[in-house]
This record gives sequence, C-alpha cells and structure tokens, in this order.
Amino acid sequence: MSEKPKKTRNRDKSWETIFAHCGFDNHDFAKAPAHLTSDQIKEACQSFKKTSAKEVRVLCSQTKREDRPLIFQERGLFILPTKNGQYIILKGEGYLDVPTPEDELQEYHSEFPFELETSKILLKKKKSNSEMQHLDYAFAMSLLRNFIGDDSLTLTIRGRKYTPEFTFRAGEGKHKITANGVQAEVDAGYEGRNQIALVEAKGAKAKNVIIRQLYYPYRQWSENTNKKVRNFFFTLDDTKEIFKILEFAFSDPSDYHSLKLVKSGSFKITRNK
Repeated sequence: MSEKPKKTRNRDKSWETIFAHCGFDNHDFAKAPAHLTSDQIKEACQSFKKTSAKEVRVLCSQTKREDRPLIFQERGLFILPTKNGQYIILKGEGYLDVPTPEDELQEYHSEFPFELETSKILLKKKKSNSEMQHLDYAFAMSLLRNFIGDDSLTLTIRGRKYTPEFTFRAGEGKHKITANGVQAEVDAGYEGRNQIALVEAKGAKAKNVIIRQLYYPYRQWSENTNKKVRNFFFTLDDTKEIFKILEFAFSDPSDYHSLKLVKSGSFKITRNK
C-alpha cells in the first residue's frame, strides 16, 4: 500500500463526510461491501464549495492507489462503479502494480516506407504530446502488430462506451457483483481476424493502475464478440523514446483479481533512412 498523504486534501474531508452521512464509519467491510449512490454523495457534500470536494465524478475517480482518500487507504478499500450513478466500496487490493519489463532493450526495425514527420515532431514536444500519439505511432510502425503477433489488426475501438450487464467476483471476500451500463474507456482497440487487442496507454511514470481500467473493457468486449480478447498496457519513456508493452490476461474471466502478466518487452524503434 502507498504511504499516507502528507497533507489533507479536499477529497479526504469529503469522504469522511460521506462515510459519516451514509453510516459507513461502523460498517464491517471485511464482511460485506457498501453500496453508494451519486445522490448520497451530492447530499453529503452539498456544503462544500470547491468542485474537487463535491463533484461525484472527481471524488470517485481513483485510478491510482494514491488517488484514494485517506479513509480508503487506512481501511484498505477501493471503489468500483456498478451502474450509472451507483458504486460499491470493497475491502481488498483493487490495483495492479505496473512491472518493469525484465527483458533487455530490443531494437525494433520498422519497414514503414517513409518518415512520419508529424509523429516525430509531436514525440519531441514533451509538454504537448500524449499517450495516444505515442500509441498511434507505435501502431503505424507495426510495433504493436509485431508484439501481439497479428498482422491483420486494425484500429476499430476508441473512447468511452457503456458496458452490457456482467457479473464478477471482487474484494477480499470475492463478493458477487453485477455491473450494467457502466462507462468503460479504451485508449485503443484493434480487431484482427480471430482476436481483439485492447490497449491501455499511460505515461512512463505510471507505477500502478486500478484493475477496473483493464477488466471492464475486457468484459465488455468479451460479452459483445466471440473473438478472443487480449489486454495490453503501453507506455513510452519519451526522454529516450523507449516503448514498453506488457500483456496481461485474466486467468478466470469472472474474477476481477485474476490478472497475470503474460509477456513484456522494451523497444527502440529504428528504420532505414
């Protein structure tokens, strides 16, 4: 678990108020999760002035361990959406540590026929570039196709979509949870003849990520297609232009915590002038 925040943040005060308002202070999370609605959050936080202290979307966005409010960190809790405006708070480890690829840095030689000047310019502008631009460049150079092992992949999925209904187990008690109509975002999804590759792109400094960002899109597209669905994590160290790709798989599709590392690699892209 991460260290406690050095100073109190707006969300810390807000979540203390929410817990008191909803009677969660005495709730035994080891026995059962707690259900929460956006209306309850709004009611509890109506006296706060700052958006970061009362906006439901902001308060429930906890994509990294350190994003969690102090009361969550102290009790070992994490939050998941279950429906539009509905959430569940569980005890357990809801986050994935992002490992560093152990393989030696590999030189990937691209056969792309000409220099992509726009991509190179954007990659060099550290303050203006984004993970999406890095990802698009890696795909154009066929690095992703090569790592995944599928030349037929083409970009077909991007952005937020609502999930169909699915049931899974999560938390220390492996509680049965049903999610339906939850917004799930995919940075990029590629469809091939026999499979779909979902990619979550993060900055190079990302040390951990909530498993939900991989699990919900995985279940969403597993429900919507008969093709095999694979999960990938992508980062770029833009100071050295080193691309890192990791594949993860859920050994049990109905178990939120069954995520395992399959393979990984670090790459430097080169091409003939």
